[in-house]
Amino acid sequence: MPAESLFFGEEEQQLIIQAIKQAEKQTSGEIKVHIEKKCTHPDVMERAREVFGLLQLHMTEARNGVLFYLAYEDRKFAVLGDKGIYEKVSLHFWDSTKDLLRSHFSSNQFATGLCEGIREAGIQLKIHFPYQTGDINELPDDISFGS
Repeated sequence: MPAESLFFGEEEQQLIIQAIKQAEKQTSGEIKVHIEKKCTHPDVMERAREVFGLLQLHMTEARNGVLFYLAYEDRKFAVLGDKGIYEKVSLHFWDSTKDLLRSHFSSNQFATGLCEGIREAGIQLKIHFPYQTGDINELPDDISFGS
């Protein structure tokens, strides 16, 4: 078990996974959370792009994957969406979601912040990529850990 998986207890991990499942019930979009101890790139957005590719979030049919990336020891995070969602949502969404996360993270409420951010992403995904009969879950809803 990677040390990063110990950052959240089992109960917190389940809350985050449930938030992902709940958000994805209403959309064809895909949401993924990736947790690392340290950001392995000087630019957190560049690291998030690397992880986005490693997790194959760009492989969704509608290009509507969203990644929540957290490097907890470095206190860095990013929210990154694929081309399909960037074309649909305003920049305000990304800024307000990062502000929401930052407000929780500054109080060390990481699980709560992620759950709230996931809910916000789910709302936007539902508006722009509503669930269609026959939609399949293209990516696992679990949290990925480590580099």
